[in-house]
Amino acid sequence: MGKQTAQQGVTDDTASGLARGLSNRHLQLIAIGGAIGTGLFFGSGKVISLVGPSVIFVYMIIGFMLFFVMRALGELLLSNLNYKNFGDIAKDLIGPWAGFFVSWNYWFSWVIACVADIVAITAYVQYFNPGIAVWIPAMITAVALLILNLQPVRAFGETEFWFAIIKIVAILGLIVVGLILVFTGFTSPTGTEANLANLWEHGGFFPTGFGGFILGFQLGIFAFIGIELVGTTAAETRDPHRNLPRAINSIVVRILVFYVGALAIIMAVTPWNQINPGESPFTSMFAMVGFTGAAFAINLVVLTSAASSANSGVYSASRMAFGLAKDRQAPEKLGKRTARSVPRNAVFFTAVFLFAAIPLLYAGDSLLAAFTIVTSICAANILFTWGIIVVSYIRYYRKHPDRHAASRFKLPFPRITPWLVLAFFAFILVTLYAGEDTRIALILSPLWFCLLGVLWWFTKKRLIKNGHPLTASIPVVTAEEIAENYRQGT
Repeated sequence: MGKQTAQQGVTDDTASGLARGLSNRHLQLIAIGGAIGTGLFFGSGKVISLVGPSVIFVYMIIGFMLFFVMRALGELLLSNLNYKNFGDIAKDLIGPWAGFFVSWNYWFSWVIACVADIVAITAYVQYFNPGIAVWIPAMITAVALLILNLQPVRAFGETEFWFAIIKIVAILGLIVVGLILVFTGFTSPTGTEANLANLWEHGGFFPTGFGGFILGFQLGIFAFIGIELVGTTAAETRDPHRNLPRAINSIVVRILVFYVGALAIIMAVTPWNQINPGESPFTSMFAMVGFTGAAFAINLVVLTSAASSANSGVYSASRMAFGLAKDRQAPEKLGKRTARSVPRNAVFFTAVFLFAAIPLLYAGDSLLAAFTIVTSICAANILFTWGIIVVSYIRYYRKHPDRHAASRFKLPFPRITPWLVLAFFAFILVTLYAGEDTRIALILSPLWFCLLGVLWWFTKKRLIKNGHPLTASIPVVTAEEIAENYRQGT
């Protein structure tokens, strides 16, 4: 079973070859950081321009649906602690092809998301130095991410812990300052008075109509990419049966505070139709009311947030590549790890693709255009990952009613919610096709899955030729069994 500790009741070294170096405080802050992505800071201005104040309903609905996805993922991971991530879950419950598809697709989604984060970081750097060549911050960021992810997982946990603290303090500070401005009736130099009535006095809550509201979902979905990050940290988390439920159950509060609360305050201080879609609304709010020093600080915080998101992305993608290699579904060299349990080759392999951000920065008319293209591609692909998690749960519920009955962390209304979530994802795909600047991403996505199909055909052929089983089930190990083994000293 590997080394064990009385306090944790879990192994320090998992069968995956990765060390359980993430504590409860790491996991909680990683979960918060994952839920506060670059899409909120940088992309929410574009969403506000599309839907107006109803953006808060867009984020509430998306967050509500993804909470069910996370509850399903939590129950699945805790039903068998041999599951390292949702790639293992899909492989075991749907089939080996599903594990291959979802793992490589998730790797690809995070690589794209990291490229989007680098584009956003470049935009923030240009705020401080407008004359800087765009390739310089992109190059420095890619190299820094590589170095950060070559450190042990505990170092990653500490980095994300403090990154998340900065995000939390900044958003809470914005909410407090915004509330003070509203209650004191602050008037900006341009004559705009901070007032809650700004939420409905500029065309109502749905100023762009129902059609505009629907289109808001296409871009809003990207802000939540990373919410599933706690699923990829499961293999490196201490005491997962205690810490995972805590992280997942706090999602609702995080969405209400960091999305709904923050954006409502921003639009109360700055009417939605005065927010520049090409800028972060967090920065423009302070700039509009004349707090140039605060705007400078918020921009620095937003830059840090983008770096945090990219750092988490490289971590997730490299762990997924490592898991694929351990399952012989990726080159064997990607399964190598250092003496400190770092999947070094998988980190290098993932980080190389980040440099794709550099030519992208020169391809579009603006940084926002580049960001929109990349995020829409990422959104289309992440829906597949989330969808596979839900389908895996449907299979689990049917195949293993005993595990569901024994679970202490069940998905609410398990007969209904998975299908409701899948219908919502189908709706998101429709909105992606309806939007002119996101339609191309949905059209191109099938090419990626066709490529995955070809790669799976060759991989399957190789595995069969070498005598490796495709359908070997993953042994079930529950938290209760691990604790009992510890008590018996086995």
